[in-house]
Amino acid sequence: MRGSRMNPGDRRMRSTMSIVIVMSLCCFFYILGAWQKSGTGRGDSIALRVTKETDCTILPNLHFETHHSLGGVNPLVMTDKVFEPCHIRYSDYTPCQDQNRAMNFPRENMNYRERHCPAETEKLRCLIPAPKGYVTPFPWPKSRDYVPYANAPYKNLTVEKAVQNWVQFEGDVFRFPGGGTMFPNGANAYIDELASVIPFTDGTIRTALDTGCGVASWGAYLMDRNVLTMSFAPRDSHEAQVQFALERGVPAVIGVLGTIKLPYPSGSFDMAHCSRCLISWKSNDAMYMFEVDRVLRPGGYWILSGPPINWKTNHQAWKRSKEDLEAEQNVIEKIAEMLCWGKIHEKGDTVIWRKKADSNECHNKDDHPSKMCKIQDADDVWYKKMEGCITPFPEEAQLRKFPERLFAAPPRILQGRTPGVTEEIFEEDNKLWKKYVSTYKRINKLIGSLRYRNIMDMNAGLGSFAAIIDSPISWVMNVVPTISEKNTLGIIYERGLIGIYHDWCEAFSTYPRTYDLIHANGLFSLYQNKCNMEDILLEMDRILRPEGAVILRDNVEVLNKVRRTVMGMRWKSKLLDHEDGPHIPEKILVSVKKYWVRNEEENSS
Repeated sequence: MRGSRMNPGDRRMRSTMSIVIVMSLCCFFYILGAWQKSGTGRGDSIALRVTKETDCTILPNLHFETHHSLGGVNPLVMTDKVFEPCHIRYSDYTPCQDQNRAMNFPRENMNYRERHCPAETEKLRCLIPAPKGYVTPFPWPKSRDYVPYANAPYKNLTVEKAVQNWVQFEGDVFRFPGGGTMFPNGANAYIDELASVIPFTDGTIRTALDTGCGVASWGAYLMDRNVLTMSFAPRDSHEAQVQFALERGVPAVIGVLGTIKLPYPSGSFDMAHCSRCLISWKSNDAMYMFEVDRVLRPGGYWILSGPPINWKTNHQAWKRSKEDLEAEQNVIEKIAEMLCWGKIHEKGDTVIWRKKADSNECHNKDDHPSKMCKIQDADDVWYKKMEGCITPFPEEAQLRKFPERLFAAPPRILQGRTPGVTEEIFEEDNKLWKKYVSTYKRINKLIGSLRYRNIMDMNAGLGSFAAIIDSPISWVMNVVPTISEKNTLGIIYERGLIGIYHDWCEAFSTYPRTYDLIHANGLFSLYQNKCNMEDILLEMDRILRPEGAVILRDNVEVLNKVRRTVMGMRWKSKLLDHEDGPHIPEKILVSVKKYWVRNEEENSS
């Protein structure tokens, strides 16, 4: 034994040799990596082969398909905190539109229906449960017509709107015939009538706004015409309007025309619509018409059907006097003229105006009565008071028709109206996201399939993720955080996509379980030291469907913190390397929310 021991000199020599060997290997692999990344020789083909061979096993323990069974926990990832389920009474909780809190605010100008978020001490820090019997919604287009009763168990609308053909209850599903208060023959027939005036077929009309949308049948059927509609309605006595819309697979948010500006940039929409939306257009000096004008693109259309239009015929059914209705329509006509909207169609209960393409020139005429807003930034709208004045809109470069506008440089970039975003940056962004989305589809082969209908991008940037994903079987809600360095939501709309401003320190204006897939790039780095990361993750859990998927792209240190948290939230997660290799600090975290429900018996026990 003694003879086998090394003397101190031998140990030093072996130690030195070990260091030399390790350093040599490090240098070798560094040079090899640089050689492969350079594209010289066979480096790229080797990397491609490795990627291809690992495609099917990259996430062996994650299940993206719906199966409604509870999975196991990765024992290698520990969490210090386990989040408990909330009481079943919170299964449809909307934090910033909570009806109990709303009663504390004035009813004037619909203030009580606007966003009023809970204070830090009032926030629920538990997991919103799905109701007993919850199932994955039907795939599109079946979901447009049928919604499982268990997912939104509210029958109020089937009674209150029975004669108007909004929704019917049949067995264990709701059926949506496509009817509406002002289109008894169905949304398709109504849209056909509009199409006699509005060019739906040539790509001119791509983005639409539906105020007071009901169950969003107008937006649902416009999708057949390749038009994306942002529908909104308040959370009111018709319990589940917006919830039904999202269960159907139609873009919608909880919202109202009240005292604050709509969370969209100026000149966003090609068309705006009100079908008996019960908005008092003449109140507050027609302030709501000025707000519609702000978000309507020059050359865009405004459709008004229902009161007060055709008041001579309908005044008795509406239980209003002829004088009152006539006065209301006169105000609307007067304000439309001030806004430089020209009436192009009036038939029955429907009127269509078109905003002049050269509206600024119209407003500047000496003989034209108009009052212009004095504002620094027409897109700075988050919690800003609505104004009864005309928002000036810069003379716009020619906007391409859809689908060309999806990848053509938007006017806001060409005109330098978004500081820090050039045409070259826009092109590079598109190339980058083509690569990233290709990776996502390798990770989760259900992306691009009927499995994911409602998709959200929580930090949308220039909207390139949504542009690459673009498909008739899915849609993306592009969210631009209000604290972002660059305000890019106007660019997103000019690309023919839809989105909304939001601050992720607060809850989103939607019901629980309304998105199938959530994507976020750099979101948690953006919100570091701004608000609690747990609150953002709990909000993601609230709006994500059971067995929905999450893809997060961020710095590895940030994602490790996220991963530790979500292990206490009934998510299964995997951390993956960046497309360009393991030495890149940016990583990808993919997660699946487990299926679970809670019932009354569990709460009572």
